[in-house]
Amino acid sequence: MDSISLPVIHPTFEKLKRSGRWLHAAAGLLILSHALSHIHRQEAPPLYFWCQLLISLDIFILVMAGRDLLLLPRVNLFFRLVEIIFFLGIGLLMLLAGNWLIAAVHLSLSIGYSYLFYCERSLRKKELLSLHHIGISVPGLPAGRFFLWSNINDIQPYYDSIRISTSDRQELTFDLQKNLTFSQLEQIHEFCRHYLGKC
Repeated sequence: MDSISLPVIHPTFEKLKRSGRWLHAAAGLLILSHALSHIHRQEAPPLYFWCQLLISLDIFILVMAGRDLLLLPRVNLFFRLVEIIFFLGIGLLMLLAGNWLIAAVHLSLSIGYSYLFYCERSLRKKELLSLHHIGISVPGLPAGRFFLWSNINDIQPYYDSIRISTSDRQELTFDLQKNLTFSQLEQIHEFCRHYLGKC
């Protein structure tokens, strides 16, 4: 009996994927407003303004290009990295200038976007539910979880979803990205019979 891994649709992952467009738009708006606030300041070099303007326009073009482009993991991660670097740079500049409140806001945004970057990076790797000989690993944010067979009460596999009941009364339901084949369904039933004594 070999381990089996099933690609699942995790609700939190899907929500994060769909929110990418709005998060990029919010970042673009903040960058553009910051650029416009520095347009007539004597102490701000013109290059600083033009860099911010180009980054914000670049992000707006990405948002307008469509949702499908933002769902590509590498494109999304690249722009998330640009946003992190931008907010971190502004935060550090404001900190050096003595503007504590503005620095704190921008550094907080940088930390928030770093967390999103970490979560989105793990989306590509961890959207799998796997049944192993020692237990079951399920996807989650910020990290997946692993349940030993002794912590599993029941597994109910269907062709299009799988439901797991744990010993601490959690009900985990995952829709599958593609329907199970008969052999996969039988393999899951075999795991249940061997480790749970039912199914």
